[in-house]
Amino acid sequence: MENIILFTHKDLVEKSKSGDRNAQYELYELYVGGMYNIGMRMLPTKEDTEDVIQESFIEAFNKLSSFRYESTFGSWLKRIVINKSINHLKLKRIPVTAIEDHEYHITDDIVEKDVPLDIQHIKKAIKMLPDGYKQIINLYLIEGYDHVEIAEILGIATSTSKSQYHRAKKKLIELIKGL
Repeated sequence: MENIILFTHKDLVEKSKSGDRNAQYELYELYVGGMYNIGMRMLPTKEDTEDVIQESFIEAFNKLSSFRYESTFGSWLKRIVINKSINHLKLKRIPVTAIEDHEYHITDDIVEKDVPLDIQHIKKAIKMLPDGYKQIINLYLIEGYDHVEIAEILGIATSTSKSQYHRAKKKLIELIKGL
């Protein structure tokens, strides 16, 4: 099972290593949302996050030849984003703040027009989810893993990850509305 985890998106990574711009764009599309969520949790503004994410992808593609499949591509990229975010904070001498103090970003598919976006309600609602739903929501929305990676991590089918996420999202929205 472990070898499967390490080779997630291997064909895209290999094509990207050889300079295939389409493969690089596909990798970017697969991971940009999750990496953006990570950046928004660490950085004070949307603009800072966008800059750091852009720099992170540039660095990742420039250093792709050093990627040796010792982890998933997503984990490797996540480390780059986190390190770039920390360096950005140090450079700007911005103190690290609690998550409650951030303009928190959750992908648009979780937010409905009639559901108020309040971090405290969202955190409380996530805690109220059944464990399986909570796990999927945390891995997908909070940690930024895609469904292929979640399936490999949890030992389930990709389609199961997707369906569980949609059920969890629906339940989360119901809980948020009830708060």
